Amino acid sequence: METPAAHTDQAAGWLYRTAVRVALNELRRKTRSTRHESLADTTPGAPTPEELRLLREQQEQVRAVLAALDSRQSELLVLRGSGLSYEELAAALELNPASVGTLLSRAQQAFRKEFIHRYGER
Repeated sequence: METPAAHTDQAAGWLYRTAVRVALNELRRKTRSTRHESLADTTPGAPTPEELRLLREQQEQVRAVLAALDSRQSELLVLRGSGLSYEELAAALELNPASVGTLLSRAQQAFRKEFIHRYGER
């Protein structure tokens, strides 16, 4: 294909623009390919689309319940779920280390009560 712009004194600009377009097309092709491959993933043990939807729904429910709780209770539950020890929780939230167990138990009860109120028994 003959391109007149490639044979003028503006050939460098034409070459640059062409290279950028080719590179962008390649990036788009790779993105599409990756997306299509992930949709067709048949790896044993890989979650199905229905399982992924259910997981997202459960995550949204937990977030909604945490948002409805007192902020200290939410922080306590999230940090404990992240693996912090009682001592680390006390330091992070500036609590008396002796009261962390009681506060955590109350936060768990409040979470359970709010979850059942919103979504019923599971």
